Amino acid sequence: MRESQTNLAGDLLLQLGRDGTGPLHERVKRALRTAIRAGRIEVGTALPPSRQLAADLDCSRWAVTEAYGQLVAEGYLEAQTGSATRVRWSNRPDDGSVHRTPRPDPAARFDLAPGLPDLRAFPRRRWAEAVRSQVASVAFTELGYPPPGGHPRLRRLLAEYLARSRGVSATPQDVTVCTSVTDGVRRFCQVLRARGITAVGVEEPGWTRLREVIRAAGLDVVPVRADGAGLRTDDLAGQSGLRAVLTSPAHQFPLGTVLAPERRAALLQWARRVDGVVLEDDYDAEFRYDRRPVAALQGMDPSRVVLFKSLSKILSPALGIGWIVAPAAWTDHLRQADQTATQPPPLDQLAFAELLESGAYDRHLRACRKRYRDRRDALVRALADQLPGAPVSGIAAGLHLILRLPAAVDTAAVVVAAAARALRVADLAACHATEDHAEHGLVLGYGNLADGAVDEAVAQLRAAIEESRQRS
Repeated sequence: MRESQTNLAGDLLLQLGRDGTGPLHERVKRALRTAIRAGRIEVGTALPPSRQLAADLDCSRWAVTEAYGQLVAEGYLEAQTGSATRVRWSNRPDDGSVHRTPRPDPAARFDLAPGLPDLRAFPRRRWAEAVRSQVASVAFTELGYPPPGGHPRLRRLLAEYLARSRGVSATPQDVTVCTSVTDGVRRFCQVLRARGITAVGVEEPGWTRLREVIRAAGLDVVPVRADGAGLRTDDLAGQSGLRAVLTSPAHQFPLGTVLAPERRAALLQWARRVDGVVLEDDYDAEFRYDRRPVAALQGMDPSRVVLFKSLSKILSPALGIGWIVAPAAWTDHLRQADQTATQPPPLDQLAFAELLESGAYDRHLRACRKRYRDRRDALVRALADQLPGAPVSGIAAGLHLILRLPAAVDTAAVVVAAAARALRVADLAACHATEDHAEHGLVLGYGNLADGAVDEAVAQLRAAIEESRQRS
């Protein structure tokens, strides 16, 4: 008999002892009693059938049934005809209270928080067909570990797609597949540290998560103000020693502005002057409603700009597919510096490549633009009708807008009151890295809001605002 075995049904390790002392059924009984007393088997847990446990422990069935019977007599277990043998004893003190598993927070009925696309519109059938096609046709050699940087076919198609849709200048070798924009920025920050760059400028206000990623990489975060024309490039001159800046020129988050042409040129001139690099987050670039999207900044100077993008705001963050476009010198260092970097599964990379090559990805984007434009219009109308004194901004592009509120309104209290109504919204103040700011309001996303719920969602928001006013 083996000395110890894992109870595969309950994922429980029973130690039967190395010395082999005592009858076998006694050793099984002691092992079970010890596991129950230690709390490794909770009250109400069904133990495996005696035949199965005997097979797992490589012992006779009689030894298990005898151990079960003794533990039933001692009050540790309970057995009912036609049902499994279950644990009935616990060493937790009985204080008369009922122990319940904590319930997770209820899902928001109305999702007005930024950061998600329309998950209802995920192209399930096309994605399933693409995965099925690759599973059926891919060579067996493709089923191993993905090559560094991502699958060559996806990198080639991404380079072609980005050139025609975003004005990006890159070869397949310049493209590195990652899992998200945050993953890409994290990895690139490691390269910056290796190059002696110790700080990164970030837009103020900006995306909180990216600031946290930069700090976690051991780099300093330097806030650089953004306004109605995007990043204030004039402020970079006063940041001594700064050689890297992260910006979202196509659609700034959360203000929703586009980097002005003169500031695009000034930003690149700054990068050349300090021998620095611009990290371009191509956030929401595809969703422009008043005119065609502006081209990526990377195309103006591929030697100084590193572009980051993912499918999180287009298809779904659940796919975990993103990419980095960097100059050759940076790309080589990027792949060498992080040999253990996680990549999307090769079959998922190939499925996305199939969507790109077949045109299904472009068709999905066109459908999304119309859907989001119509939903934005409905949300703006509802806000004007129900909250006429609260102006909106940042509506020309993307999947969110800014709702300005009077300074007397406690926006943090509004967020709490809205959550009690199953409404998820975001406080604009949370996007700031400093306390010195004038923006006051809410960031309202409409990507994952159901079309038929717009009016009711705004009604709940109005009630939450009124409640916070009364409390204050």
